[in-house]
Amino acid sequence: MKSKAIGTLLLAVVASSAMASEITVISFGGVSKDVQSQAFYKPFEKATGNQLIAGEYNGEMGRIKVMVDTDSVNWDVVQVEAPELIRGCDEGMFEPLDAAQLGKAEDFVPGTFSECGAGLLVWSMAMAYNSDKLSAAPTGWKDFWDVQKFPGKRSLRKGAKYTLEIALMADGVDYADIYKVLGSKEGVDRAFRKLDQIKSQLQWWEAGAQPMQFLASGDVVMSTAFNGRVFSAQESGAPVKIVWNGSIYAIDSWAIPKGSKNKAVAEQFISFSLRPENQKIHTATLGYGSTSLHTAALLDPALAARLNTAPSNLTQAMPMNNGFWVDHGEELEQRFNAWVAKTH
Repeated sequence: MKSKAIGTLLLAVVASSAMASEITVISFGGVSKDVQSQAFYKPFEKATGNQLIAGEYNGEMGRIKVMVDTDSVNWDVVQVEAPELIRGCDEGMFEPLDAAQLGKAEDFVPGTFSECGAGLLVWSMAMAYNSDKLSAAPTGWKDFWDVQKFPGKRSLRKGAKYTLEIALMADGVDYADIYKVLGSKEGVDRAFRKLDQIKSQLQWWEAGAQPMQFLASGDVVMSTAFNGRVFSAQESGAPVKIVWNGSIYAIDSWAIPKGSKNKAVAEQFISFSLRPENQKIHTATLGYGSTSLHTAALLDPALAARLNTAPSNLTQAMPMNNGFWVDHGEELEQRFNAWVAKTH
């Protein structure tokens, strides 16, 4: 009788350990990882009994490729930007996702779900300015180029992406035509000619934290910046304002590396993280828009109005054409680097 009871107990232990899994989730680290832990990781562990190991990386696709190629995948969910998601999916580095497990497409921002990805957040590259340093408020990229009306240095990200789109917007190209124009040699020449006009006034930024530092120190009066960085600076009381007109938005996604041993639990985690009540914490703390269309209703209306996904802000914005940058990014970045290196 006693041995039968021990056998039953052992079976129960084996069954419970079989049901609970351990997954590794990799994101971009920093403050966002801390917030993801609060919004997604800990609640998921509590709700499911699964264990979650949180890690971080700098978006290096090479690390994922080596794991997949050598059949040594020990990451289960990875945060990726859209061009890397497209490339990784095309190259067989990510698992196809079961969309039915993740939610209804109509409940999410268009473009949230793709073959290998599920959108986690919507971020924007927008214009930010120091309202203490400017007597009038800029309203778009044409003002960014107007050094007479708005004297002072400007800052742009040191790279072709965003910078070339912005130069064409400043030159009067409609959103709908930006990538068509950039797809031609004449269009690329036009963008660089426009950049030539303010090259002497530019101070380049390379890390996401730099625009807010440059604005706070007075080194520049306006800059491109990730909207979450502006939100954070505003929360800390900095005199920084954002211009949504001409902002460029894109979606960061969760993906599952090909060969993950825990695909079912990984999909369960992704679905859990996309619920409005979990997205609420993430959105309210970081200031990046939620991919769930039902998150805004859970937020303070004043906060929801400050997000890039607020309807009045999103209608002024342009979606990033990620496929364009997958196809043309290398050649345009090379040309940009050569242009930056020229002293006149």
